[in-house]
Amino acid sequence: MSAPQSICLLRTSAIGDVTHVVPLVRTLQQAWPQTSLTWIVGKLERKLVGDLPGVEFVTFDKGAGWAGMREVWSALRGRQFDALLHMQVALRSNALSLGIKAKQRIGYDPARAKDLHGLVINERIPARTGEHVLQAIGSFCEPLGLKQTDVRWDIPIGEQDHAWATEQLPGDQPTLLVSPTSSHTLRNWQPQRYAAVMDHAAAKYWRVALIGGPSPAERSMADAVLAACRHQPLDLTGKDTLKKLMGMFCRGQLLLTPDSGPMHMANTVGMKVLGLHAASNPERSGPYSDRRWCVDKYDAASRKYFGKPASEIPWGSKIERPGVMDLIEINDVIERFEAAAEAMGYRTHSR
Repeated sequence: MSAPQSICLLRTSAIGDVTHVVPLVRTLQQAWPQTSLTWIVGKLERKLVGDLPGVEFVTFDKGAGWAGMREVWSALRGRQFDALLHMQVALRSNALSLGIKAKQRIGYDPARAKDLHGLVINERIPARTGEHVLQAIGSFCEPLGLKQTDVRWDIPIGEQDHAWATEQLPGDQPTLLVSPTSSHTLRNWQPQRYAAVMDHAAAKYWRVALIGGPSPAERSMADAVLAACRHQPLDLTGKDTLKKLMGMFCRGQLLLTPDSGPMHMANTVGMKVLGLHAASNPERSGPYSDRRWCVDKYDAASRKYFGKPASEIPWGSKIERPGVMDLIEINDVIERFEAAAEAMGYRTHSR
């Protein structure tokens, strides 16, 4: 297949899913370096990926409602792309796509499509089950005649971001970063349980740093965790930017977090992730490169709430029920912490 002149990528959110698009961008750039790439991305998400070289970015401010859509349509007025890769099935994104002109309009297969997605596309990715989200997004190049075989991120991180991270986390003491809050509140673990694991790490001579954004929910969770800690960690909540956070992920050794954007950001730079999974399936939405250090209670959640093993429920089902994360015990997490520390060569003797 000859190289298309122009491709539009539509994936506006969320942070984790946007990181999954970057390897697809790299695949397209490697195969067709002369093809013009335009990525419609969310306002926050652009702060993470908006400096990828060789990509034109158009910001969609979803908080602006119809005015935000009109801004995107205005920016693209008079243009027609050879292909639109429509990688978001939400009703808002389906409506947004109506103002994007493209010959090929590639979207999800029927099983993964919803909210009238099938009405705004004319071609679909291969129907598969059992895929990680990154693999599903990567398959959007297949109707174009390509195959994503390599997964590469290389998201730019500035020298000033690395320098800031070094100021916060100086020296070579092993560091556990804890990002306790997901935007899906039912994926969050109890503050007292985070605190118990953090105290355990501190007792093993690890530096512990609490991280998170500036939102009231994240500040509230951080305060609850801090109140339960015996060994006070560094509190960096609300003090970073997405790029500075990436700098910290390059310096820390292990990230403790539920299924969240920071999980996938850390994965892009090769940081080990101790993911907490009960409400979501780590095989579908866990840290793509290495899930060995995750706690996986997804099957137990399926049996408790659906009365059947995870293998018998639809792939990708979310089990976001009150109390589901309580299936993850403190000792489950400490065991994975100890295993990760040992694998990295850090002794975990107590104070």
